[in-house]
Amino acid sequence: MYRLKLFLLFCLAAPCAASGQTITSVHGIVRDARTREPLMLVTIAVPGTSRGVSTGKDGSYSLSLDGSASAVRASYLGYEAQSRDIIPGKDQRIDFTMNPVSQTLQAVVVRSGRRKRYTNRNNPAVELIRKVIAHKKENRIESYSYTQYSQYEKMFFSLSNLSEKFVNKRVFKNYKFMFKNQDSTEIGGKNLLPLYMEEKLSDVFYQKDPERKKQVILAEKQVKFDENFVDNQGLTTYFNRLYQNINIYDNNISLLGNQLPSPIADGAPGYYKFFITDTLKDQQPNLVELSFTPRNTTDMLFEGHIFITLDGRYAVEGARLTVNRHINLNFVRRMEANLSFSKGPGNKYYLSGSNLKMEFGISKNKGGGILGERDVSVRDFKVDQPKPREFYQGGDLIVNADAQEKGEAYWDTNRFDTLTSAQKDVYKNIDSLQNLRSFRRTMDLVTLLLAGYKNFGWFETGPVNTFYSFNPVEGFRLRLGGRTTTGLSKRYYFETYGAYGFKDERFKYFLSGTYSLNNRSIYRFPQNYIRASYQHDTKIPGQELQFVQEDNFLLSFKRGDNNLWLYNDLFKIDYVHEFENHLSYRLGFKKWDQSPAGELYFKNVTDGNENRIGTLHTTEISAQIRYAPHEKFYQGKLYRTPIPDRYPILTLDYTQGIKNLWGGSYSYSNITGSADKRFYLSRLGYTDIRIEGTQIFGRAPFPLLDILRANQSYAFQFYSYNLMNFLEFVSDHNVSLFVDHHFNGFFFNKIPLIRALKWREVINFKSVWGGLRAENNPAVHPDLLQLPVTADRQVTYTLDNGPYMEGSFGIANIFKLLRVDYVHRFSYLDHPDVIRSGIRFYVKFEF
Repeated sequence: MYRLKLFLLFCLAAPCAASGQTITSVHGIVRDARTREPLMLVTIAVPGTSRGVSTGKDGSYSLSLDGSASAVRASYLGYEAQSRDIIPGKDQRIDFTMNPVSQTLQAVVVRSGRRKRYTNRNNPAVELIRKVIAHKKENRIESYSYTQYSQYEKMFFSLSNLSEKFVNKRVFKNYKFMFKNQDSTEIGGKNLLPLYMEEKLSDVFYQKDPERKKQVILAEKQVKFDENFVDNQGLTTYFNRLYQNINIYDNNISLLGNQLPSPIADGAPGYYKFFITDTLKDQQPNLVELSFTPRNTTDMLFEGHIFITLDGRYAVEGARLTVNRHINLNFVRRMEANLSFSKGPGNKYYLSGSNLKMEFGISKNKGGGILGERDVSVRDFKVDQPKPREFYQGGDLIVNADAQEKGEAYWDTNRFDTLTSAQKDVYKNIDSLQNLRSFRRTMDLVTLLLAGYKNFGWFETGPVNTFYSFNPVEGFRLRLGGRTTTGLSKRYYFETYGAYGFKDERFKYFLSGTYSLNNRSIYRFPQNYIRASYQHDTKIPGQELQFVQEDNFLLSFKRGDNNLWLYNDLFKIDYVHEFENHLSYRLGFKKWDQSPAGELYFKNVTDGNENRIGTLHTTEISAQIRYAPHEKFYQGKLYRTPIPDRYPILTLDYTQGIKNLWGGSYSYSNITGSADKRFYLSRLGYTDIRIEGTQIFGRAPFPLLDILRANQSYAFQFYSYNLMNFLEFVSDHNVSLFVDHHFNGFFFNKIPLIRALKWREVINFKSVWGGLRAENNPAVHPDLLQLPVTADRQVTYTLDNGPYMEGSFGIANIFKLLRVDYVHRFSYLDHPDVIRSGIRFYVKFEF
């Protein structure tokens, strides 16, 4: 952008110089006189003329004039206008500090008849916003065939709204150097405790056809916490998820994982009210300030104002977005986004700066909280400079190898903005803080409570929620385990545990070793590792859990009978390779021995005789290919959890059982494919959908078929059947559908007594169609393992009588954490020990 301004300045100066006229250049920054904060969208103009510009996000402006100008004037709604003399023919800096208008109004009595009802008909504000909507396509930055620009990002987090009593507590006597003061009227209050800062410098490239976007990180810098306590990369991913880019031209804007309709969305006049609140005629082009507010203040919508150009293009020149305090967003006290646009080639406007501030707190009105701010600035905006096609190949985010090695001199020279004193100090202050023994003891305790691990340097013990559990087969089960950390190696990882059941009086154990081939953590994207593991332990057939340990203490509580178990001896070798474009594959080898436990048995019938079988021996090779474009993750100690988004996730698995290899007794093939997708439905919330299908070829006993995922715990599980019993259904071909829809309080927010509770409605539906071919049916071929029967009644069935179906209605966001579902089963109600309905629980932190 700076080069573009110089070019335009040169173009303006050339004809003036040729005619012998004197050129006057004026530039500077406009600030609030009270807070010293930069002011955006302030009009800087020559009095009595139409010559003028608006300040950018950082409050800066630059103006080129002919020799007749003798003064410039700064004007902004809500502030006292100021004029300054200028010296003709000189390049000069003039800064403004503007005072807010403070007036005391006398009492005015207004009498009126019936309040006029708001309507879209014959409303000039609505007519204007419809013109903006009609011109969206041509005003989007994506209307250019090619664009590129330099971008600077800055993110800053502090503990906020801290009372004087809190700051002066004895426990903080060693941390006094950390606290900072600001004006008490600012977001976050007077006392702040800065804790986190990150900066990025990058080049961004866009190609319209075919659509490609690539961001190259040239330099990045962040506060580094001790990796034993905090995952720094995971922290960055999480913060960037919260503070996403705001594109006002999109129909829906992402905010804290939610989708809020834009004030210029295609259907905006249907759920926003619009008002013309000001017309700015002292600059070119003329602007209209258009204020907007939700028709229903409890809906997930913005409020604020936007500035529209009156040059026939109806482009957005600036915007301020906030949310109503009644909106159903958890923990958000205040939110404010300021967007500034600059004129580019072809008189189109592009986003040149944005500032997003949000303060979070347990209480929306008082107490300490967290204040986060993200600034984005754009320079050197260029168009129609195509890159070679191969430039866009690979991932859409590239980080230069030396990005984190840039020194202070580099940042002082290249960052677009100046840092405040608090921002300058946060890097060194956090380093000093982490050297305090009291702080390290506190973080050690927090890590144990939240992550479940106790760190001992190169080894950490955990997770603590698996140390004790119980079940019908093992009785009381004690377990102790842990894994190595990067304190031992970045390439080698080992994990182990040992367990003992007091009822079956058996030891269980697990050991794995992983070698990272790209010198990264095995949980980091892109993964590239080889792992070997051996496990001797129990398992419930058909139970598959996501991101939870099977012997988690809370999962010990189950409904109904739960006596059909396995003893597994499992040796595995896996190779995983992810690419930057989020395509990945996995190759695996598995030697698997299964023995029945509890009331489960293996038997078949040959020549009329019943035979008991002690162990099934299986040898398998497998391959998986997965494509998850633009996927991001939350990084934890034990799991890398995908962040749901609008992009699909496609997975295809192939498993081949090999007979007579390492004792394998069966030859069969298993092909499983799945597709996951989140659909955002604007104000009606969002829907998560998964479609999954399995086909097994060959002849195999029931433990090697597809045992449908059942759930007998009281926790709601999204991709298991919550009212299906363990081992209730097996099949060798099936198709399943999972639907989970969140209304985000769309209906509850309109009920006066319930609205204050901030509850949210959810509905869920699951179904599976399938069956068992004759060649795998023990009723047709008695030499196959018989389906389990206990107490002279059948336990395991096929899907021969139509699909299995269940659905639920739930209330989420109870106490801002809890979801409670009433689940009902619709089919196969004649099976023994079936419960038709039940209550299930799910705990999740979300905004």
